Order: sequence, then structure tokens, then C-alpha cells
Amino acid sequence: MAQARISAKASEGAQQQPQPQQQGGQLRGRFYRSTSMADRSSRLLENLDQLELRVEAFRDAASAMEQEKEILLEMIHNIQNSQDMRHISEGEREELNLTANRLMGRTLTVEVSVETIRNAQQQESLLHATKMIDEIVNKLLDDLEDAKMRLMSLYGACTSDVPAGPIDQKFQSVVIGCAIEDQKKIKRRLETLLRNLENSEKSITLLEHQKSSVRQSCNSKQD
Repeated sequence: MAQARISAKASEGAQQQPQPQQQGGQLRGRFYRSTSMADRSSRLLENLDQLELRVEAFRDAASAMEQEKEILLEMIHNIQNSQDMRHISEGEREELNLTANRLMGRTLTVEVSVETIRNAQQQESLLHATKMIDEIVNKLLDDLEDAKMRLMSLYGACTSDVPAGPIDQKFQSVVIGCAIEDQKKIKRRLETLLRNLENSEKSITLLEHQKSSVRQSCNSKQD
């Protein structure tokens, strides 16, 4: 009898406990995040972190290809305009130029473009920096030495090393406002311009030296 009364009380207590209310055919009660959902979220986040690393590596590789394309075009152009090309036969020069043009054409068929994400201020800074460089480039033929000095002052504003000459403070403040990727491209452009100027100066110096040697030879023969 005692056992029967205990069982009856337990059954009665269970019936008196409040049951979760239903709303719209679903149980309404406190939401508990299951362990499986937390695991899924953690796994997805880990996958995205790994993909982010791959995306950045992909952009870096594309940027490296952009730079390689620029370097190849510059090297081909330098060969075509080198002093050595001026001191070979016409037939050899024509054949070498055909090969150089073929290589340049094949290089240009490779299209690589890495778009830089910029805000409005960074876009404006990039345009301003580009304009400042273009203004100097457009005056190269007017005064080569002055243009070189001005480009060196712009380059000094882009490097963390101690510059050999003066720094264009205005240009430096403009470049700082550019996106990091744009800062690197601006620096590379200035490096290319300075290299081309140096090669031009060497060509001019060599040409002047050859003219001087010819004049001295002619004077010696007259004597």
C-alpha cells in the first residue's frame, strides 16, 4: 500500500508540472545553442581564415606578375635603344628589332590587374600624386638635370631610407594619404623613371665621348 501511494504521488506531481506552451505549432521556451551548432560555426570561421590567407597570397602573386610585366617591357625597350644596337649592321639591327617587337607583343598579351580598394580621400591623394609626377615628366626634355633632381626629391619622400638629397615635403604628405598598395606603385614608377634617366644620361655621355674621339682623330690627321 505504501509503495502504491508513493507511485501515485509521483505521477500526480509530474502531471502538475507546467508544460512548454506551443505557438504556431512549435514549442515556445528558452533557446539553447547546441554543441553541434557551435562546432559548425567554429569550423566555418576556420575555413574563412584559411581562405583569407589564400586570397592575400593570390593578390600578392598577381602584384608580382604585374611588376614582372613592367620589368620585361622595360628591359626590351632598353635593348632596343641601347648603344650596342647602334653599332651593328643594319640587317642585324632589323632582325634583332623584329625579335624584340615579337617579345614585347607577347608580353603585352598578358593582362594582369589588381584593383586597389580606396576611399574617397585615398583616391584624391592618388590623383594628386600622379599629377605631380606627370608635371615633371612632361618637362623632361626642357631640362633633364632639373627634372632628375625633382624626381629624386619625390623618390626620397617615398623611401624609409635616409635620402641622399632633399625631400619634397608636400609630395610626402600626399603619398601618405594614398592606400598602401598605391604607395608601392608610386615608388616603383619613380624608380623606373630614374633608371631610364640614368640610362639616357649614359647614352648621351657615351655619344659625346665618341664625338670627341672622332674630332680628336680628325685633328690628328690634319696635323
